[in-house]
Amino acid sequence: MTYKPETPFDSIEGALEYVSLLAETVEETRSEIQGELVEARAEGGSAAARRADALALVAYKLERLAGHARASRRLLNDLRTLRRLLLDERGEGAAVAAARDEDVELEG
Repeated sequence: MTYKPETPFDSIEGALEYVSLLAETVEETRSEIQGELVEARAEGGSAAARRADALALVAYKLERLAGHARASRRLLNDLRTLRRLLLDERGEGAAVAAARDEDVELEG
């Protein structure tokens, strides 16, 4: 009997997909904020300066979030690879590759 996830977060693949979408959204948002930050810095006045400071803080926080999302993707990918190794989910593909490698060695 195979386990069937009930929610997208019940599997490493689901979590990896979510984190990838999060990283994509963060990158899009960072781009937008950078544009707004350039505009705010070009404006004059104390209100524009406060807005620029706030946008700079948002840009910093988004950069940190992007870094965490990248790290999470790497960790989830590593976990997925280790699970496949431990559960021998790559068994058939690995066996075919090993047989192909043995054929090449015998021919050479």
